[in-house]
Amino acid sequence: MSVVTSFEDVGPCRKKMTIEVPAPAVEAEIGRVVDGYRRQVSIPGFRKGKVPASLLRKRFREDIEREVADRLVPRYWHQAQAEKSLDPLLPPQVEELEIEAGKPLTFTAVVEVRPDITIGEIADFELPEGQTEPGEDEKDDALRNLRRGHATWTSVERGASRGDMVIGLMHRLDEPATAEELSQDESSDSESAEGEVAVDAEAEDSESSAAPEPLQVELGAQGVEEELTLALTGLTAGQNTEYTRRHEHEGETHEHKFRIEVEEVKEPELPELNDDLAEKFGFKSASELESAVLDNLRSTKEQELRGQRQKALLEQLRERYPVELPEGVVEHESEEMLQDTMQRLGGQGVDLDQMGIDWKKVVGDMRPQAEQRVHERLVLDAVGAHLQLKLDESAFEQFLTMAAAERRMSSQVLRQQLSENGRLEPLRAQLLRDQTVRHLLGEGDAEEDAAAPEDTDEDAAAPDAAAPDDVALDDKETQSASDEDGTDS
Repeated sequence: MSVVTSFEDVGPCRKKMTIEVPAPAVEAEIGRVVDGYRRQVSIPGFRKGKVPASLLRKRFREDIEREVADRLVPRYWHQAQAEKSLDPLLPPQVEELEIEAGKPLTFTAVVEVRPDITIGEIADFELPEGQTEPGEDEKDDALRNLRRGHATWTSVERGASRGDMVIGLMHRLDEPATAEELSQDESSDSESAEGEVAVDAEAEDSESSAAPEPLQVELGAQGVEEELTLALTGLTAGQNTEYTRRHEHEGETHEHKFRIEVEEVKEPELPELNDDLAEKFGFKSASELESAVLDNLRSTKEQELRGQRQKALLEQLRERYPVELPEGVVEHESEEMLQDTMQRLGGQGVDLDQMGIDWKKVVGDMRPQAEQRVHERLVLDAVGAHLQLKLDESAFEQFLTMAAAERRMSSQVLRQQLSENGRLEPLRAQLLRDQTVRHLLGEGDAEEDAAAPEDTDEDAAAPDAAAPDDVALDDKETQSASDEDGTDS
């Protein structure tokens, strides 16, 4: 017997159905809930467990009906979903719920479903090619950077040049940055090289805005603004200069002016590339160190090329398969991206309440990226289904084992946590998308490589290089609402 009494399209990828739970099923569930109340509730004049059902139903009617609805709605939603062969992308929006003893329970469910995507021939992608073998200059630069990490810094009397370290004080010459300007600067400041002064720090306290800030910066280093490097080039200890920092915000250019007092200029004395230096990085010889640096450079270039190829592939897939996107899924993705941004800023100690950020505008700015993500996922799912790709279960188990080890827990505990949070199936779906991308890029046997993490040879990694990224279990592609009634996109 059908539980769906009406079914209609209310959008390009949105269905609305009215679902009816038969009165006998409602009455039976009410009875079970009332029995639970009878065992738990104490009412003066009645022994525990002996309170009449009629009294319980009268006194706790709203609570009982709410609990009955909580039990029956998910159950009959799943029955209706199977009946109409729906593939929902998000949990349903439950509306117009009506429940009354002796009558059927009725409710409407509005749900986002997958758009129809007809996949044709999957071939003829124009993908970039490139050289992944490092050149001698690249190797020499990498080794020089390693040596700089163990350099001895010596004061010099000459003017500062690229590669030198300048030590001094910075004086703010204009008004401190506003909260809005601080929010604009936050992302760029977080990427500054170690030792570079955070020039907006005094904006947090107007009383300290006149106090100079210490400056220690390596000219030309990654993360150091080119304008600052140019302003300090040629200066010697005891000299001053003015420096203007500029940034764009909402189409306007904002400037902050500083006066810099140079107290000292230092140059690096690099150690010799020998076996003693190699041992400091955990290698037995200089040749072994050089080999590791070459391997790391090669791996980096290969990853960069793969990233370029993947980006080109996804762009061509979106162009080849235009889709009218499910509005609710795009909104959900935008909200998830906003939550990520807020958590990241909060984790960096930013007081979001004091920033004065227009979050509605931020969400609007994020929408194009949210649309792109949703589009890519839908197309990759359709391509994977068209190619009949399946996730290799043994490789998936290996993935969980590695991820669990990084979190110092067993794979069984990690699996249970993911399942309870509604993230296990979304994770599987994302790994299958990764497999589909590898297949389209021609990277070996996608069936065998399913769910396998990228290979990382820790022994061959360059010294002081960043550790491999954590297993991406928190990406929004691998998350869904914890509501048990929905499925991932």
